Amino acid sequence: MKTKAVRLYGKKDLRLEEFELPQIKDNEILAKVVCDSLCMSSYKASNQGTDHKRVPDDVAKNPIIVGHEFAGELVEVGSKWAGDFKAGDKFSIQPALNYKDGPVGILSAPGYSYAHIGGDATYVIIPNEVMELGCLLPYKGKGFYPASLSEPLSCVIGAIHANYHTTPGSYVHNMEIVDAGKMALLAGVGPMGLAAINYVLHRQDRKPSLLVVTDIDQTRLDRAATLYTVDFAKKQGIDLRYVNTSQMPDAVAGLKEISGADGYNDVFVFAPVAPVVEQADAILGFDGCLNFFAGPSNSDFSAKMNFYNVHYAYTHVVGTSGGNTDDMKEALEIMSKGLDPAGLVTHIGGMNAVIDATLNLPNIPGGKKLIYNHVEMPLTPITEFRAIGKNNGVYEVLADICEKNHGLWSIEAEEFLLANIKALNYK
Repeated sequence: MKTKAVRLYGKKDLRLEEFELPQIKDNEILAKVVCDSLCMSSYKASNQGTDHKRVPDDVAKNPIIVGHEFAGELVEVGSKWAGDFKAGDKFSIQPALNYKDGPVGILSAPGYSYAHIGGDATYVIIPNEVMELGCLLPYKGKGFYPASLSEPLSCVIGAIHANYHTTPGSYVHNMEIVDAGKMALLAGVGPMGLAAINYVLHRQDRKPSLLVVTDIDQTRLDRAATLYTVDFAKKQGIDLRYVNTSQMPDAVAGLKEISGADGYNDVFVFAPVAPVVEQADAILGFDGCLNFFAGPSNSDFSAKMNFYNVHYAYTHVVGTSGGNTDDMKEALEIMSKGLDPAGLVTHIGGMNAVIDATLNLPNIPGGKKLIYNHVEMPLTPITEFRAIGKNNGVYEVLADICEKNHGLWSIEAEEFLLANIKALNYK
């Protein structure tokens, strides 16, 4: 079986190549990858090469396939796993293989460490350890892109589960956000912030009574308010507020006033910006939990924190770096029941767009860049489909589909694209 894949050979050395996959072993599975969502972690790995903790030292001779937020369908199942999986099953992958011993080390992961599995390939071989560790995850919902986005959504789910609170006099940590509490998402209308809003509004077991989402970009706030409306939140029992803190004379005072002056139980920071972290600390209420979600690239990143409140008001900080397998299972489950992560996606492209997009990801505005691996298509903002459609009917229909879906990607759009690959006429 031939595969076409983007492989990493070293720092900023990505190559789109076609090569032969070996015959699968009895404990392996051959799979078709339909789509992959580009992640900032792939940008970091591609720019750092062997300096990255998950990338093997010998990639110059044994390149790895990049990409780890992918979904597709199984093609051939080795005899060991024939009782658990079958050809045609749709899947996602938990890339964090948390095992103690393995062929490429403790931190090995699809998309960083393997020669024959990664998200930016047309076909891959899923190795035995992925199944052994329960990291091949079935997806029973519609389409493929929701399963591709289950990994980023799991990061949000994991962060929310990681928050904790205490009871004075007890040393037991009560995990999770406060049910019916006050919650704030600062710098919260980027891709991961939107995922957090979507999840909070759709989960059934635990919700805040007040959800405040801030940013300093009114256009992004307005888009978020269109995607996840105040009216929908109200039906879920949540008072949702979108706040532009740049328009407040005193953002801390203004946010505290919205909370009723008592501050917030749970505050999430979605940008590695010191003033935002300090703002989050300042609006914490008693026993408030600050979740630093944004991963800084600067290892010396720091911000001030009020330790008087740590001592007397029990305020505290947590941070997470990705979700675990249970979080991904929850993401897949909630999406199969109707949560649509399409609000994350702003660009669509084909395999030919992966290299440039991955190496320049921080400089490309918007949200998630969704790649369809069997398609040749430049990385294209959904907002530009209409203009391109003047010369290409496929884009025109895609524009129609997206516009009737509030400007968002959708299962209908995905199905139309995959059914009209040849008509794209990409050159």
